[in-house]
Amino acid sequence: MDKKKLTQKTSWFWKWFLNSQVVVALIIVLLLLLIALVFTKVSYLFEPVGQFFAIVGLPMVIAGILYYLMNPVVNFLERKGLKRTFAIVLLFIAVVALLIWGIVVIIPQIREQIGSMMKSLPSYFDTISDKLNDIFKDPAFKPFQQHIDNSLQKILESLTDTAQKISRVTLQGLGSVVSTLATVLIALITAPIILFFLLKDGDQLAPYILKLLPTKARKPTLKVMTEMNSQLASYIRGQLTVAFAVAVMFIIGFSLVGMNYAITLGILAGFLNLIPYLGSFLAMVPVVFIAIVTGPIMLVKVIIVFAIEQTIEGRIVSPLVLGNQLEIHPVTIMFVLLTAGKIFGIVGVILGIPFYAVAKVIAIHVFEWYKGVSNLYEDEAKEKMPVDE
Repeated sequence: MDKKKLTQKTSWFWKWFLNSQVVVALIIVLLLLLIALVFTKVSYLFEPVGQFFAIVGLPMVIAGILYYLMNPVVNFLERKGLKRTFAIVLLFIAVVALLIWGIVVIIPQIREQIGSMMKSLPSYFDTISDKLNDIFKDPAFKPFQQHIDNSLQKILESLTDTAQKISRVTLQGLGSVVSTLATVLIALITAPIILFFLLKDGDQLAPYILKLLPTKARKPTLKVMTEMNSQLASYIRGQLTVAFAVAVMFIIGFSLVGMNYAITLGILAGFLNLIPYLGSFLAMVPVVFIAIVTGPIMLVKVIIVFAIEQTIEGRIVSPLVLGNQLEIHPVTIMFVLLTAGKIFGIVGVILGIPFYAVAKVIAIHVFEWYKGVSNLYEDEAKEKMPVDE
């Protein structure tokens, strides 16, 4: 009798407390918060690790991105009969030649256009100011004239204050220029070396890691690594291909309509297109500003170019190149962009989505493993089992 009561008590305790998905989820959240709290208390212990990744992070990221771009070409050349090492060297020579061409041909034009743009900015602001004054002189704005004047004055004061702050920050940051240049120089030297060995021996990395793991863990780990590699490869290749196509389309479009600084604005649009959803809008801000100053006809031409580019990109380029390989909801993408941008700046905005995709793959497989070893999801497993008729 006592044993039966004990079993009933244990069963009740297990059913309503331990055997509850909600309770387990809360326990996991509390453990994560506890880990975060402990980490904040002993964060100084991880400073050497942070400094190490700050040094090797940039060359590793550069080498990783170039690896995903160049590896298909190396594989293609290898299938055609070239030795892999020779194919890598040949591709390196082609990339260096392309960089030299860009430095000799493209960079001077961009530098000239940026210099001309900087010289023209004061006149652009004067033109915008004159046009705004003409608009606000309309009798319809007379009741609001005082408020408009005050608002414009505050905007000008804010811009002046911002410019002064930027100047102070720039002067204060001159001391870190040497450190930044050293980091970039190290990255430029080490990234090609890392890239060479990734292209040469990258296929051996996964088997080497799997050998270090227990036998039972190798198959699921290989599955996770394969999915992560697929997600990163498709995203990096797709985004860079679309960004290149966008840059080319804008350069051609702006050149055809006679837009000033066509090459610079087109390349800027391609770079900003790496930011999902927001990139195209951000790219159009300077373009529309310059078009307004140039004249209403140019503004109409720019809008037409933008409409054509968006149609080609949305209907042809993006579906063909990207598809829906990441399967991430747009709201989630916006949340990741805002969070990563706040924490890591422009680097976080660009790299936040692929890192989230990798974390998502890991989280899904960890959850699937947990469902397999836990008794909390037996009902779901039974529902998925086929019913014999």
